[in-house]
Amino acid sequence: MDKTFRVAVVGSTGRGDYGHDLDQAFVGVPGTEIVAVADPDEKGLAQVAARLKLEHAFADYRKMLETVKPDILVIAPRWIDHRRDMAVAAAERGIHIYMEKPFCRTLAEADEIIAACERTHSRLVVAHPTRYSPKLNRIKRLIAAERFGKVLEYRGRGKEDRRGGSEDLWVLGTHVMDMIRELGGQPKWCFAQIEQDGERVQKRHVIEGGDGIGPLAGDNVRAMYGMPDGSTAYFASTKDAAGSPTRYGLRIYCSHGLIEILEGTMGDVKCLRDRSWSPARSGKEWMDVASQGWNKPETLTGPTYESRHWLAIDDLLTAIKNNREPKAGMHEARGVLEMIVAVFESHRVGGPVIFPLENRQNPFTKLDA
Repeated sequence: MDKTFRVAVVGSTGRGDYGHDLDQAFVGVPGTEIVAVADPDEKGLAQVAARLKLEHAFADYRKMLETVKPDILVIAPRWIDHRRDMAVAAAERGIHIYMEKPFCRTLAEADEIIAACERTHSRLVVAHPTRYSPKLNRIKRLIAAERFGKVLEYRGRGKEDRRGGSEDLWVLGTHVMDMIRELGGQPKWCFAQIEQDGERVQKRHVIEGGDGIGPLAGDNVRAMYGMPDGSTAYFASTKDAAGSPTRYGLRIYCSHGLIEILEGTMGDVKCLRDRSWSPARSGKEWMDVASQGWNKPETLTGPTYESRHWLAIDDLLTAIKNNREPKAGMHEARGVLEMIVAVFESHRVGGPVIFPLENRQNPFTKLDA
């Protein structure tokens, strides 16, 4: 008989809560059973335990791990200041991990998590749902077949709300960077600049960032990356410059047209077969892209595709059973984090930086002036 994986959840009510409903991510997933929850907030713990119909509820997640001994730990807080400690505590016990994005605060922390997982063969997946989108898979195949010609540019933007700039890059740019990596691979270099109130960010601008990010600054971010195929990737975010409808997502500019991808398991994907990139000039129209191709009805429906997490969880379970690295595993997560940190490091040194980065700490802690 197939193994039933015992799942425990850790959250932190009032300090990141349970991002993207991760406390319920495994509800209904075949072959799994949620057995315990941990939350240092007494009221929040009681509410989540009642919602998940759990008898085992703990104030201390380490005690939960020792007592319940789950197969998988869901690291659910949106805040990332305890992400490293939670992941290492699980990995040291041989427990597999499904966790909220972003991965962690620094590349040094990412290195420590990966080292702990490698020692015990723990598998880890970060919740980047677009990585598992069947629509993204279709786009990847269309690009490989050169149905849109040569890729020239990737252009990503955040939500550009009150968090616009560096915080937007951290909390939402992580999805955009993951899409870029899935489609275009590991960048070779990054060149970026960060501003605060129209002025180049300096040491005096640095504050403690939201979501437990750590030292942070900048309400305007502009970054470019050299991709392995010779194309260029861009990311930009400006505070309080949000579009309506949103511009958040990724556009891929190709020699024969445009592709637009919104974040999510089955997020909207559209394409424009227009070499001018201008429907106003060409008269061409945008077309919806389904998992089977453009201008075709979507045939993939049901709970697996409606959930933000099920496809990623299925990959985690399969990776555990087959002893392989998951598709959105820890090495990819570190690569995404490195793209984010490279923006800050390039700003710090005042020029391009090469991957992999030598500096594994938060670049804002190393600003000279």
